[in-house]
Amino acid sequence: MALTAQTILERTRLFRGLPAATIQQISGLSLRRSYSHGAIVFSQADPGDALYGVITGKIRISASSPDGREMFLNIMEPGDTFGEIALLDGNPRTATASATAVSELMIIARAPFLALLQREPTLTIHLLQLLCQRIRWTSGWAEDSALLAVPPRLARRLLSLAKLHGRPAQNGVQLKISQEEMGRFLGLSRQVVNQYLQDWKANGWVDLGRGKVTVLDETALQAVAGGNESAEAQARDERVSKRTRP
Repeated sequence: MALTAQTILERTRLFRGLPAATIQQISGLSLRRSYSHGAIVFSQADPGDALYGVITGKIRISASSPDGREMFLNIMEPGDTFGEIALLDGNPRTATASATAVSELMIIARAPFLALLQREPTLTIHLLQLLCQRIRWTSGWAEDSALLAVPPRLARRLLSLAKLHGRPAQNGVQLKISQEEMGRFLGLSRQVVNQYLQDWKANGWVDLGRGKVTVLDETALQAVAGGNESAEAQARDERVSKRTRP
């Protein structure tokens, strides 16, 4: 069943916890638009003029460097919203959004939203608090990229994406993402991502499929994410020991 605009707004972190009357006012500003598979919702550097919410389908968020390299940033599924930064500051888009399936989106234009913001101080304070949280999260991500080795970076992002977008699967949580997309998300090659995922598969921590990664042992990955290199070393030693037993 397709989600309503009000349901999306109630669930999204951007507006979660606001009074029902405020949510209804925001919902009243929304429009709906359909996108075919492969359609571009907006491109990097386009004018920022709206907030989007996924009613049905799936939206891929990515960014490109001047030399043409692309980095995968996120996957937006029903109930998710994106475009919040441009909604508030009106500056050009920092990423590209494209439909990876036939999708229907909720759209809230910037001008009427800003008019509502001036009338609703509760909404203004709520958004300021949320933006501070986002800044802290972004700062942590930048620190991870600069200071952490590849295994904890990969484990942290895999666990984060599984928590946000994973679906229950046999003995674990399944995430629909290719190794190439995971590499783009972290700024790594697919080969490097595959190397570690194959090791973790051998350990029994993940399972791999075409365009899928299933987290089987969250505790083990959390140990790696925390920089515990002994977890991987112990798993390798156990595999070697099993192969060399008479």
